[in-house]
Amino acid sequence: MNFLTAPEAATARRLLARLPLAAAMIWPAAAHAQSQASLYWAATLNGWVAAMLALMATVVGLVSSLHHRERAANFLVGMMLSWVVLRATTAPGAAGLRPLLMTLLVLCGVQYLLRQMNWKRGWIDHALLIQCLIVPASLLLTGGQVGVLGTVWHAVLSLELVAAMGWALWLRRLRLLATPDEAQAREFHLMAVLLLPTMFALVAEMVLAGVSESLWWAASPWLLLMLPTLMLALGLQVVNNVAHARLDAEKRAAAIEQRMAERIAEVERSHSQLAEQKLEQVTERERKRIAADLHDDLGAKLLTIVHTSESDRISTLAREALEEMRLSVRGLTGKPVHLIDALGDWRAEVVSRLGQANILAEWKSPAEDVVHTLPARAYVQTTRILRESVSNIIKHSGATHATISSAVQDGDFILTIQDNGQGIPTELDGRLDRGHGMASMKSRAKQMHGQCLVESGPGWGTVIRLTIPL
Repeated sequence: MNFLTAPEAATARRLLARLPLAAAMIWPAAAHAQSQASLYWAATLNGWVAAMLALMATVVGLVSSLHHRERAANFLVGMMLSWVVLRATTAPGAAGLRPLLMTLLVLCGVQYLLRQMNWKRGWIDHALLIQCLIVPASLLLTGGQVGVLGTVWHAVLSLELVAAMGWALWLRRLRLLATPDEAQAREFHLMAVLLLPTMFALVAEMVLAGVSESLWWAASPWLLLMLPTLMLALGLQVVNNVAHARLDAEKRAAAIEQRMAERIAEVERSHSQLAEQKLEQVTERERKRIAADLHDDLGAKLLTIVHTSESDRISTLAREALEEMRLSVRGLTGKPVHLIDALGDWRAEVVSRLGQANILAEWKSPAEDVVHTLPARAYVQTTRILRESVSNIIKHSGATHATISSAVQDGDFILTIQDNGQGIPTELDGRLDRGHGMASMKSRAKQMHGQCLVESGPGWGTVIRLTIPL
C-alpha cells in the first residue's frame, strides 16, 4: 500500500537528498562546540594551576632564602614565575614576549635539574645566557612577527628542556647504581614518575603541532598542564626535603646533647677520681709523716724505757707499747702484706703467747699455698683481733688447749680461734659483744667489710670466726 500521494513523495525524496548536506553542516559546529568547551575547562584549570604555582613559588622562595643548601631552588622559583607570566600573556600585543618567557623558563628549568644533581658546567651556563639574547634578537629581525621562527624556537626550547630532564634522570640512575640505597631508589622512582610523563607531553605537543592543527588545539592545553604539575611536585619535594632536614637536624642535636651529657658525666667522674687520688696521695703523705714521727720519736723513747727500766713490769708494758706502735706504723705506711708472711708472723706470736701461759696451741695453716696479699689496714686490724682473742683465752677462758686454723675460700680469708675453756658466762644476758672486747673485734671486722662471729656456751669453750674479703 502506498500511504503518500505523489506530491508528498516528491517532497520526501527532496528532504532525504538534503540530509547528508545538513549533517555535514551540523558536525563541524558540534565539534567546534566540544573543542570550545574543552578549551574553556583547560583555561579554567590553567588559572587554578597558575595561582597554585604562584603560591608555591612564594613558599619555595622563602625556604631557599632561609636554607643555604636549597639555594638551587631559586631556579625552580624562576621557572614557576616564568610559566605563570607565560600563561598570562594571552593578549595579541604580548605575543612577542612569549618566546622570551619560554627562554627564561628553559634556562631556570635546565639549571635547577642539573644543579639538583650537583652537575654544573660553565659552557652550559654561558650557552643558556647567550640564548636569552639570541631568541628575542632573532624575533626583532623579523619585525616582531612570531610566525614560523617562533614555532621553531618553541620546539628547540622544548627539546632542550626534555634533554635536561632525561640527563638528570640518567645521572640519578648512575648514582643509584654506584651506591645502592633504599632512599635513593625511592627518590629515583619518584623522579622517573614525574619526569617521564612530562617529557612525553612536551614531545607529543610538538608532534601534534606539526601533524594536525585540530588535534593540537584539542590536546595541547592538557599536555601543557604536565609541566606546571611537574613544577608543583618539585616544589613539594623541596619543602619535604627541608622538613626531613629539620627532623634530621633535631635528631643530630639530640644525639649531640646525649653525647655531651655523657662526656660531661665522664669528665665529672674523671674529676672525682682525680680528687680522690689527690686526697689519697695527701692522706698517704700524712700517714707516712705520722709513721715517721712515731718511729723516730715515740719508738726511740719506748725502746729506751725497755732497755733502761729497772722494773720488769714497766719494761714489759713499754715492750708491748713498742710492738703496738710498730704495728700502727706498719698500717700507716700502706704497704700490702703477703698473706703467707702474715700467717708466719701471727703463728709465731700466738704460739709464743699461749705457750707462756701454759696453753697448748695448735696452728692449722691453709691446705694449699696462698698467693694473696692483705692491705696494710686489714693486716693491722686482723692482728689486733687475733691478739684480743688470744688475750681473752689467756685471761678469761681457763682453757688448756686452743686451735687456730686459717683458710682461703671463695675469695675470703677465714680465721678461726677455738678454745676448750669455760666459755662466756651467762651474766651478760646472752649478748656476746658486751664483754671481753667482743664489740671492738666486730667493729674492726666491719671496717674491713667482713664479719666476726662468736659462738660460746658454759662448759664447751668459745669459737671466734673472722671472715674478711681478700
